[in-house]
Amino acid sequence: MTATLPDSARRVQQALAGAGLPARVVQLPRSARTASDAAAAIGCRIEQIAKSLVFRRADSGEPVLVVASGPNRVDERLVSSRLDAAIAKADAGFVRSATGFAIGGVPPLGHDRPLETLVDEDLLRFDTVWAAAGTPDAVFSIDPRELVRVIGGRVLAVAAPGERS
Repeated sequence: MTATLPDSARRVQQALAGAGLPARVVQLPRSARTASDAAAAIGCRIEQIAKSLVFRRADSGEPVLVVASGPNRVDERLVSSRLDAAIAKADAGFVRSATGFAIGGVPPLGHDRPLETLVDEDLLRFDTVWAAAGTPDAVFSIDPRELVRVIGGRVLAVAAPGERS
């Protein structure tokens, strides 16, 4: 972990500080592009990884950010029913234009514009979760309840019952 952060990670650190959070962005010695990579690099349970996935609403074309527990597969039909609008996984260009970050390092905060955000209720089982911080090897830890508060997320089940951690 290094003291110098890439620009994207610095933006996340500034967003954390601007929200009054003491969380610190750290750069890992290896990639944390996937939830399992992140858990292995950090030394935490995969369920404690808060992965940020961007979807596109079919009705408006607007982005929806889903912050899910590491092993949980987001059930698009379930989430669509909660939003009263179909959603589909967004491509890399849409993710970058909606968030200002590339896939693999999308954080749950610090985006270029406000995003409709849903947070997986499974993350609230933990005192601490780890989230991407702008690059595939930058992360920060946070109490998931604080994360929900700061990002204005709506907490709900995002994975089908048989596919939850």
